Amino acid sequence: MPNTSQPQPDMIGGVPTPPLAILPRPSRLFSRRAERFAHLAAASANLAPYLEFLAALSRVQARLADELPAPEAPDADRVALARASRMPPLDRQALVDDPATLAALDALIAGAGAIEMPAQARLALDALRAATPEDRRWLLSNIMDDVIPSDSAAPHLFVAAAVQVHMAQLAATLDAEQLVAIRTGVCPACGGKPASSLITGVMGAEGTRYAACGCCQTLWNEVRVKCLSCGSTKGISFQSVEDGLAAGDADKDAQDKGTQVKAECCDECGAWVKQLAQSRNPALDSIADDVASLGLDALMQGGKWRRAGFDPFLIGY
Repeated sequence: MPNTSQPQPDMIGGVPTPPLAILPRPSRLFSRRAERFAHLAAASANLAPYLEFLAALSRVQARLADELPAPEAPDADRVALARASRMPPLDRQALVDDPATLAALDALIAGAGAIEMPAQARLALDALRAATPEDRRWLLSNIMDDVIPSDSAAPHLFVAAAVQVHMAQLAATLDAEQLVAIRTGVCPACGGKPASSLITGVMGAEGTRYAACGCCQTLWNEVRVKCLSCGSTKGISFQSVEDGLAAGDADKDAQDKGTQVKAECCDECGAWVKQLAQSRNPALDSIADDVASLGLDALMQGGKWRRAGFDPFLIGY
């Protein structure tokens, strides 16, 4: 069993003033994520098949991050213009037709074909392999817009996996010091939405909060108690699985899990986003633990808050 207790590779240490952004290291990030998915699958009987599938898919992502040609960084003029305009330097819509994006998708389809997966996922992959350029462009556009129709979640999952690799590679070419805050809940590298946020426990940055982009995998600093959907600091509360347990079900393992993953809820806009306490468990991953904490989504479903975090691996759940 891989050691999943080690801190994530992209966390910071010994830095008195936390940086605005922490850029991804794609190969290590996806490798660690695969380990985390596998670890979580071993501990979750109900979700194990899906988590094992995502572990295998993350291993494909890690391999592609090593094998695909390194993309060119955006030119200096574009970065300077984006900085002056307080815009992200990576233009996601322009990347829909980028040959490198299409190459990443082809490589992901080929790589995913070798892994075990549910029958529905296999049908979706086969359909994606046979899809017309127009259909693939529609799928890519949806992923770049952070919008996925719930009735076509399966093909979008594979497209999202390819986009994550390519966008993480592109984000890794940036200079984090040249990025500027855009607005609350918006990735300063690509303009994407957060999948979740992380509370770090690393020396020099204890209690610092980073939102985690569901697209390019960049982490960016946000005020700890602040809605990532509307930016309000009023009407913020937290819900956890522990809060929803009956008294007889409140065993220690459930309590620990509940306190590590919470829903930050905003009464101002009615949105919620998961907040992961890496300060309690450094192994927590912004995507893997978002999926594995599906019980929290079930708890929140049907309530007064709507999920605002964007995780392409949770669409349809």
